Amino acid sequence: MAKAVVRCKWAEGVSLDYIEYHDKEWGVPVWDDRVQFEFLILEGAQAGLSWSTILNKREGYRKAFAEFDPAKVARFTEKRIQKLLQNPAIVRNRLKVNSAVGNARAFLKVQKEYGSFCEYIWGFVDGAPIQTRFKKDGDIPATSAESDALSKDLKKRGFKFVGSTIIYAHMQATGMVNDHVTACFRHKPCKAMASKKR
Repeated sequence: MAKAVVRCKWAEGVSLDYIEYHDKEWGVPVWDDRVQFEFLILEGAQAGLSWSTILNKREGYRKAFAEFDPAKVARFTEKRIQKLLQNPAIVRNRLKVNSAVGNARAFLKVQKEYGSFCEYIWGFVDGAPIQTRFKKDGDIPATSAESDALSKDLKKRGFKFVGSTIIYAHMQATGMVNDHVTACFRHKPCKAMASKKR
């Protein structure tokens, strides 16, 4: 008899997309600027909504936001923004759409200053994922000292929808912190990726 796969409780019983996201992406260290930008847009869009809502609209976001190319999004005009606000494939919230465009411009400035956005953002965890050993989902915090510091710095640079809770979720998603519970089958593989920078 096959042994049951143990996952983080939050990933169970939602949808196959949700499970696949947990199993293949969440907690995997991201060293790609475009993927970092994608998660910044998606995490910001999620504010006040469920992550499953955003996952269901991910493909819509990909098409609407130029395959998450920050250089292209930074050039979006007011006319393009108005068009996005009519697009049912994304969350039609003016503040969130405007912030995505503004964040793209701030993102490019960070790239110019640091050479890459990854170089900048990974500096907040000393270039390596924080390894946690939480036994149950309820033990996992909503923020950390690192997310507080990163959130504060992003706001200073003009980013929006980057509160500490959103940024901690971003850090979890992009593997800057490995918050898979210890019993989860993804905890050890994500931990093993920690030393495989880029």
